[in-house]
Amino acid sequence: MTTEDFRALYGRLRDGARTGPGDRPGALGHLTPERVAAAAAEVRLGHTVSLAAPVETRPGPDNPEPAHHWMTGPAAGDIEADGLHFALDRIAMNVHGDADSHLDALCHVLFDGELFNGVPASSVTPEGARSLSLDVVRDGIVGRGVLLDIPRLRGVPWLEPGDHVTAGDLTAAEAAQGVRAGPGDLLLVRVGHRRRRGELGAWNTAQARAGLHPTALGFLAERQIAVLGSDGNNDTAPSAVADIAFPVHVLAMHAMGVHLMDYLQFEELAPVCEQAGRWSFLCVVAPLRLPGATGSPVNPIAVL
Repeated sequence: MTTEDFRALYGRLRDGARTGPGDRPGALGHLTPERVAAAAAEVRLGHTVSLAAPVETRPGPDNPEPAHHWMTGPAAGDIEADGLHFALDRIAMNVHGDADSHLDALCHVLFDGELFNGVPASSVTPEGARSLSLDVVRDGIVGRGVLLDIPRLRGVPWLEPGDHVTAGDLTAAEAAQGVRAGPGDLLLVRVGHRRRRGELGAWNTAQARAGLHPTALGFLAERQIAVLGSDGNNDTAPSAVADIAFPVHVLAMHAMGVHLMDYLQFEELAPVCEQAGRWSFLCVVAPLRLPGATGSPVNPIAVL
């Protein structure tokens, strides 16, 4: 995709994006209270499934600086001592990595000196983001989740690194699965990243990974999708645009105001959907309350 074509697509998506004053919720404006209430009707089995991968604490080719988890209590003398004592621990992690499941706040993407909706990039300070931070989703995101399984569509266990998911793939997956994504939905796109990683081992995903082609973002705009999530980074590597490393992040977050969830895992959800014969469900996303933050580790829950 040429830079000129990308810029033209960016302009079209930005012109059609939902914007507003105040906390500028972006595409979350499509997720109305009525649509949240309707999503509750997706619960029929009372079956809950985590969409997050376990937090990684060991370094690897896709995670050179993993989360650090250590015990701060009990003290050695408290283990067998009488009375009350507490086991305590602490965790430190990079939110935006290539291994752990996380949600990107809209302040995460700076492009041409701005954030989404023309907010100056200078609003992101060393003390935190003054606008479009994680605080926008402090009350969580609850709505109808739709899983589109692209490897299932193509008859393969996973997409190979560098492969693209197109808008045609998304519509074909809808037809094959008997589901249709619509306004306010949380669209989840499986590329099989987690299965490939589990069976073949980790690799340098910064250089090679499957993801969406930039032109697939037109599908999201047409359907008025509120949130996009994938078991990969959402972006393909190498990039489809020579001089923009993360075009899907730019288009989704910066042009359209769509929150992204990266590196989820659907290997437990997909077989449940297959067995139930339906690919939509109530989805509950509860990020941490970290005012001014650019993102959060997240454990979305599908409720079927």
